[in-house]
Amino acid sequence: MENKWGQIPPIYFGAFVAGAAAVLAFAPTGFFPLALLAFAWLIHLLADASPRRAFWIAFLFGMGLFGAGVSWVYISLSQFGGMAPPLAALATFLFCVLLAAFTGAAGWLQARVPASAVVRACLLIPAAWVLGEWLRSWVLTGFPWLSAGYASTGWPLQGYAPLAGVFGMSFVTLSLAGMLWRLARARKPLILVPVVLLLAAGEGLRHLDWTTPAGEPVRVALLQGNVGQELKFRPDRYALTLETYARLAEESQAQLVILPETALPRFLHQIEPAYLARLDAAAKRNRGDLLLGVPYLGGRDAYFNSVLTLGTSTRQAYHKVHLVPFGEFIPFGFGWVLQWLSIPLSDFSRGAPDQPPLAVAGQRVAVNVCYEDVFGDEIARRAPESTLLVNMSNVAWFGDSLAPAQHLQIARLRAIETGRMHLTATNTGITAAIDRDGRVLRRLAQFTEGRLEIAAQGYSGTTPYVRLRDWPIVLASLFIFIAFIVKARRSR
Repeated sequence: MENKWGQIPPIYFGAFVAGAAAVLAFAPTGFFPLALLAFAWLIHLLADASPRRAFWIAFLFGMGLFGAGVSWVYISLSQFGGMAPPLAALATFLFCVLLAAFTGAAGWLQARVPASAVVRACLLIPAAWVLGEWLRSWVLTGFPWLSAGYASTGWPLQGYAPLAGVFGMSFVTLSLAGMLWRLARARKPLILVPVVLLLAAGEGLRHLDWTTPAGEPVRVALLQGNVGQELKFRPDRYALTLETYARLAEESQAQLVILPETALPRFLHQIEPAYLARLDAAAKRNRGDLLLGVPYLGGRDAYFNSVLTLGTSTRQAYHKVHLVPFGEFIPFGFGWVLQWLSIPLSDFSRGAPDQPPLAVAGQRVAVNVCYEDVFGDEIARRAPESTLLVNMSNVAWFGDSLAPAQHLQIARLRAIETGRMHLTATNTGITAAIDRDGRVLRRLAQFTEGRLEIAAQGYSGTTPYVRLRDWPIVLASLFIFIAFIVKARRSR
């Protein structure tokens, strides 16, 4: 990796800087053209690189991307997880190394296949990147944060989301970056034709309605209690937390009131029945329902991160399925980590994967908890039976960092992919109502107590992505590699 002892070649430094700069293409800055520039520079560095060098170039690009983009992991470990700062810094670094291994593998893979410069820039590198992102979405339970496609949310390329999801948008983003690199290198104006066509097609697709309204809009209230993570589990704060949410709920006339994830920081059976009756009465007074985030003891050795319903509808529950490693469950063989990490309720059980939507307030609500909405394939699987998407989160774990804005951007794309409104209720922000086209209709300021009320429209019907999910773009990327491998062997 080094050309002389202690001297790092500029090509590697440039890859790292480009990856770090690409973070500005994502929320909260959201300047998508910077993603095109960063990936075009990456493609330039990979164009003539050997497989070994290509691995290190793409790996260091990933280290820059994740080192800058998910640095908030350090906050959750040190500030709220009780881990010593040096150990938290080391854990965050190793986590970024793991994530960057996928980008490095993508760089190595594309370099193994003989191809022309145009094919490599516009097809092989995008296909390899997509396969790396897809693997990152499920290996070791998955962490598909900062997939390239998210950067194009709110820009013309988001029109491809209902067709191919975030990984399809990643492919188009890198392919477009490859065309721009080729344009800069070859100086052939004709290359602008496919660039303009891709952008124009994406903008045109943005204005298509893939789903249709289902019934009348329902009045919804999203509650943001603004209970800091350092206060949430303090016994002396418990009564004030309960009173905050009861007051916010009772002041609303909405048919559907939604509280954040684990808004009540005790198990359901430990909460005073009179308090639950108070919330139930508030929902019934409005002839509606309330969604309550609360830990639920399901048996002797099982407890869940749950959402329970109160109000006029039949009592129902959703138990979180996709848990956060080390935050909500301890992987087998890693119990020793608890010597340095102090996280309340850190060993939840998984809910059943085939739970139906909650039938509340005349809607069929597909609930997802915390970072479950990062997994587009899982959200799409439950979307056909639902009319609304609801995310209930406690993003206070990440403090005043990039994470809440990045999470909101992810939620916006889930709305676009499924053609459904997506409502996000969070403890400290960002609480928001997102339309089916990804527009944020209303939001509350972070770190403030408040209630967001809006008329939410349910939708029925499915987008192509909901029907086929990630398989078309994954199989297409595999086909690109197989086709050019066969072509190379025949040429020999």
